[in-house]
Amino acid sequence: MEKRVKYKSSVKDPGTLGSLKISEVMLLFVPNDPKSDLKLKVQTHNIKSQKYTKQGSNKPPWLNLTNKQGRSHIFEFENYPDMHACRDFITKALAKCDEESNKSVVSTPAEQLSMAEFELRFKLLRENSELQKLHKQFVESKVLTEDEFWSTRKKLLGKDSIRKSKQQMGLKSMMVSGIKPSTDGRTNRVTFNLTSEIIFQIFAEKPAVRQAFIDYVPKKMTEKDFWTKYFRAEYLYSTKNTAVAAAEAAEDEELAVFLKPDEILAREARQKMRRVDPTLDMDADQGDDYTHLMDHGIQRDGTNDAVEPQNDQHRRSLLQDLNRHAAVVLEGRCIDVESEDTRIVAEALTRAKQVSKADDEITKDANQERLERMSRAAEMEDLQAPQNFPLAPLSIKDPRDYFESQQGNVLSEPRGARASKRNVYEAYGLLKESILEIRMTGLSDPLIKPEVSFEVFSSLTRTISTAKNIIGKNPRESFLDRLPKSTKDEVIHHWTSIQELLKHFWSSYPITTTYLNTKVGKLKDAMSNTYSLLDVSYEILLQIFLSE
Repeated sequence: MEKRVKYKSSVKDPGTLGSLKISEVMLLFVPNDPKSDLKLKVQTHNIKSQKYTKQGSNKPPWLNLTNKQGRSHIFEFENYPDMHACRDFITKALAKCDEESNKSVVSTPAEQLSMAEFELRFKLLRENSELQKLHKQFVESKVLTEDEFWSTRKKLLGKDSIRKSKQQMGLKSMMVSGIKPSTDGRTNRVTFNLTSEIIFQIFAEKPAVRQAFIDYVPKKMTEKDFWTKYFRAEYLYSTKNTAVAAAEAAEDEELAVFLKPDEILAREARQKMRRVDPTLDMDADQGDDYTHLMDHGIQRDGTNDAVEPQNDQHRRSLLQDLNRHAAVVLEGRCIDVESEDTRIVAEALTRAKQVSKADDEITKDANQERLERMSRAAEMEDLQAPQNFPLAPLSIKDPRDYFESQQGNVLSEPRGARASKRNVYEAYGLLKESILEIRMTGLSDPLIKPEVSFEVFSSLTRTISTAKNIIGKNPRESFLDRLPKSTKDEVIHHWTSIQELLKHFWSSYPITTTYLNTKVGKLKDAMSNTYSLLDVSYEILLQIFLSE
């Protein structure tokens, strides 16, 4: 949906003219002035409430949207019907977001669009009326999803957008522990310069810190106090004085969250260990432990990392930090959020991790699945039963049944069979006897039914009369060109719709998942509806031609 509006950052703001583009996932305001930098993108799930002026009042049609951070966005429409249409669309989108959040369905990185790609899709729909009809017909009716519709039009979106969608944004190789603060020699004050990139890296490497930020800020402390406690804990780690760390953790409950081991990471590690193939799950030999021997171990800040049993929960080795940092760098950016709000980044990361956790969740039959995986790895194809995937039957007819006579089957028989051995005289004699018999006894049954012959003669008559009428006209003119323009456009649109549905239908095979089975069922129903509309059009055209 796209409407002409005037955007206001406040009530007293004169406003900026532009267009408001609304979809189920995003609101995008683009100013009319191409030199203006005022571009607004609001995620639908981030809208908290909406207020609007009542029709009949002396006020202009305003729609005031408030996000979860408390910021207001005011849009002034040209008329009240446009404002009500947008308000109803946003209400339905918010209801859908609530349903998806209740089902714990979180958008994956592949479903998140950049502003450039979002604008490109709107531009293509605005410039191509046929594409806009197909989008409205299949996407809005839930036959196809937004991603499924655009997946077959990557060439329209451009090579740059394809390459951009496939490449994930990486992270810097610098470790979080390597961040050096600036110190003041006079006051002995330490200052850390936090950027959005550093905060994202901390949240990605340390899930416990991310969860603590969501729980404590701003309910129990400010963001500044939160980061002060975090870097205090990092300082205690760097001193390796576990006794002081344990003492401060006992006194400060919030500080203890940063000092104790990350339980979220430990739980993820245990889940990964359960998924290891039992044939490769080998424990290290105790005789391979060289960390407690002399001249062995990893040096950190000039000292060796030696594991001590006492206060072990307040100690974190360099090896653990290296492994975790390497895993996060290899994973890359799992979300595409451009926001300066730290809480939005933390919540987006949490939702992305919930999706990953749901995908990797181990069921109660985990051990049985391992055994099946091992057996599949050693299976022999010639000894396995055939895998019959479900099929959705289509009503596809062979056009040769209508344009080829049964004589082709007789001609295709091998030579030397039946009467081919008879000579010409015998054939002539048999034909003469048949003619004499018909003259004497007559025909008991007609060779062809009267109604069929009448239909054939009528069709031939129409064809001959049509041929006489088009003499001197363009010989390349097709049958569609002789139809009324509205009927021709309707037939072409039905043909385009069938082509679109068939592309998605055949790309869904083999049907190996429940999702594909449901998708094929929707596509089949949509094709059946289109064929029904074609039958209706055919009946109307037949009546028109018969009346001429």
